Amino acid sequence: MLRIKEGGLSTTVQDTGRFGNYHIGMPPSGAVDQYAHRIANFLVGNEADAATLEMTYSGPTLEFEEDALIAVCGADMSPSLDGEAVSTWTAIGVDAGQSLEFQFATEGARAYLAVAGGVDVEQVMESRATYTLIGIGGYEGRTLEAGDELPVGEPAADAQEGATVDDDVVPDYGSEDTIRVVMGLCDYRLTDEGRDVLLGTQWKISDEADRVGYRLDADVDIQDLFEEREQPFGAGTDPTNVVDLGYPIGSIQMAGQPIVLMRDAVTGGGYATVGTVVSPDRGTLAQGRSHETVTFESVSVDEALTIRESWNDQLDALREELLG
Repeated sequence: MLRIKEGGLSTTVQDTGRFGNYHIGMPPSGAVDQYAHRIANFLVGNEADAATLEMTYSGPTLEFEEDALIAVCGADMSPSLDGEAVSTWTAIGVDAGQSLEFQFATEGARAYLAVAGGVDVEQVMESRATYTLIGIGGYEGRTLEAGDELPVGEPAADAQEGATVDDDVVPDYGSEDTIRVVMGLCDYRLTDEGRDVLLGTQWKISDEADRVGYRLDADVDIQDLFEEREQPFGAGTDPTNVVDLGYPIGSIQMAGQPIVLMRDAVTGGGYATVGTVVSPDRGTLAQGRSHETVTFESVSVDEALTIRESWNDQLDALREELLG
């Protein structure tokens, strides 16, 4: 059992997500940085779909009621066990009664705490992921608070303290990021110059960037990027409006400013979406902090598939190395 003494800024239970329900308006939720989430799980002997705690900017303080094996991956929140600093991207043994604390992140925005056996809250629609907008999944469908108690599943018998990963697979969250995008969907609405502006601008991450959408700011009038036209029936009067369509996760919605739709976003609407961030780079973007900058780079569908295949191959190799 994990007892929450302080909830942190925004801490939720997440897994790989709930799928197969997009047609009824249910987004997948789940960890926004699947890379850090999965490696944390592998380090403690869990499969990728075990639930972890996703911590945003500042983590919780929690007490372990039983001996445990944990790993913290993602943003650097300087974790400490009973006041002693502990390593990240490494499996750490914890004794019953010990307390784990986190500081405000110095690099990156989100860290993941995995515990051997996984956070064993009840599944909702075959997932333990928290979707706070409607209050389902995770722990009572909300962010964690002081006094919450989280059950832990049965650990794998061969989970080993001290398991770690090489430095070359640990992301550098301090660098400016280039986010790769497959242009498409409604990009036909952009002028050639508008497309160049979208791809050539250094966008600043807004204070409002969250699990629903990463809002981006720049000295750009979004309406100027669009072709003039007589709007069709049902599209609304704004040139960025279209007749309602589905929104893929990672698509770039042009709603007064670019918004990259994340794992808790609504599944459709009437704003033009002009491209989609490739799946591995969504986790990169989710580690971006407010006021940091990103730029977009256009890639083809074939290039995006190669990027995803390479990402999956790397995670498969790490799983094989750590789980056997």
